[in-house]
Amino acid sequence: MRYYISDLHFFHENLIKAMDKRAFDSVEAMNSYMIEQWNSVVRKNDEVVILGDLSIERWDKTEPIVKQLKGKKYLVTGNHDKFVKDKSFDQSLFKWVGPYLEMKDNNRKVVLCHYPIMCYNGQYNFSKHGNSKTYMLYGHVHNSYDYELIKDFINDTRVRTRSIKDAEDEISIPCNMINCFCIRSDYKPLTLDQWIALEENP
Repeated sequence: MRYYISDLHFFHENLIKAMDKRAFDSVEAMNSYMIEQWNSVVRKNDEVVILGDLSIERWDKTEPIVKQLKGKKYLVTGNHDKFVKDKSFDQSLFKWVGPYLEMKDNNRKVVLCHYPIMCYNGQYNFSKHGNSKTYMLYGHVHNSYDYELIKDFINDTRVRTRSIKDAEDEISIPCNMINCFCIRSDYKPLTLDQWIALEENP
């Protein structure tokens, strides 16, 4: 099983007091709850793609957290993941680390980046039944004003149409962008299908 999640921000006290206003009394309580939620769904051989901003602390504090999180982890680095530049960083705790990744998930292409990509690779790929075959998963914007702007862009894009090769009629422009912000899933990593369902029924 493969799961996705973004912007956990372990140790980030300011996200309790401001911006996210997370419902925790302390960083310790937040860290503990996020580890518990992660491990409630992820098993040893599952894969989890972290879409950036795992932790704002240095590697010596982040490493014990990573070791408690079950599964085989991929880290799509975000702007707060400065620990990957620490000399002591142990990349072997991750299957992969980098700023951008493309994967296959049940015959669908998944474009993975911490930052939302409005025009992503494979956006116009369709199955023989006319279903879109590519999803862009991102983080970074949390539940902020920027996220509202992105939702407006998605809705505006989907009402537009264009002609494509081998299609008799113009089709609506696909825009399968999903914000995998951890608060949306109560800090649990979700599968692609679960994120799609959450997007369709928020």
